Amino acid sequence: MLTIDILCVGRIKEKYYTDALNEYIKRLSRYCRVHVVQVQDEATPDQASEALCQAVREKEGERLLQALRDDSFVIALVIGGKKFDSEGFAEYLGNLQVRGKSRITFVIGGSLGLSGRVIQSADLQLSFSDFTFPHQLMRVILAEQIYRAMRIMHHEPYHK
Repeated sequence: MLTIDILCVGRIKEKYYTDALNEYIKRLSRYCRVHVVQVQDEATPDQASEALCQAVREKEGERLLQALRDDSFVIALVIGGKKFDSEGFAEYLGNLQVRGKSRITFVIGGSLGLSGRVIQSADLQLSFSDFTFPHQLMRVILAEQIYRAMRIMHHEPYHK
């Protein structure tokens, strides 16, 4: 069975995001196993310099890299990454499975994004939009899109 890891920085603070994420994980359980793996975030003061922001991304990036499994196909979520429509995303995930990829890790950065090392280590850089989303909300958006892809892959109806 396919295993999907959602590797992310920090904990969700809002209960409604947690509830929504848990609902999609429950729905996904008939198609795959989903694990949410969280690494500690770094405190970043308001108006932090670019050098400090870079240092924060690097520290968080090291934690993410340490949490990655060698047997996983890694997809980093970045604004400038490849874009799919829902059917294309479903097809891509299906093709990964056909190629023998049984574990997929989606990596979501913290409030400052991902370090360059994390982005470069990914097998795919994926973008959901040119918009910037709160990193906590992005977990819910990602889980919903994975659920939509699974429904499409199994030829099941899903609201368009």
